[in-house]
Amino acid sequence: MTRLYIVRHGNTFEAGEPPRRIGSRTDLPLTAAGLAQADALGAHFAKLGVRFARALSSGLQRTQATAEAILGRQPHPLVLETADFLAEIDHGPDENQTEDVVLARIGRAALELWDIEAVPPPGWDVRPDWRRSEWQKFVAYASELHRDDAILLVTSNGAGRFALSAFGLKPGGKAQGVKFRTGSYGLVQAGGGGKFRLLEWDKRPDPSP
Repeated sequence: MTRLYIVRHGNTFEAGEPPRRIGSRTDLPLTAAGLAQADALGAHFAKLGVRFARALSSGLQRTQATAEAILGRQPHPLVLETADFLAEIDHGPDENQTEDVVLARIGRAALELWDIEAVPPPGWDVRPDWRRSEWQKFVAYASELHRDDAILLVTSNGAGRFALSAFGLKPGGKAQGVKFRTGSYGLVQAGGGGKFRLLEWDKRPDPSP
């Protein structure tokens, strides 16, 4: 079984700073807290004995810095690849706007549909069908080439959620909807014949001591 570790990058806003909707047009670095989250993920995977055979991220510095911190905890060097299907979405007129401004434009119902069912609000450039198709193509290829391997995929909240609908999966337990937090990850097990299991979603390890 191929194991897909789908990671959301660490924090990009300082404590007390109003969060904004940042997407593909806003390339923010990780904060100190975000770097700590990335290091905690690396330590967590190392402690579990996860050895990645391949690592991919979007081209944004927040995802690449998260991925490099994780790979820095691996016992062997691995080259980080860039993949278009992991790229963040474009929030259109809501790009780089605070949540109160976004809510005033699209309404809470539209935002809830986005977080629960990955239905894009009006004006956002998301291309959901293309994203689902690219997830499916990648996994079909990876499950043949990397059977029984672990693959690291570092992305964003907007892009990562489409892995679930691409594979016909839904979070259960405490996780509500398809949103996942900064510094958290999901684990999808991909088997032959298009069989998928969601083993983790929105799992955030404790920060490194």
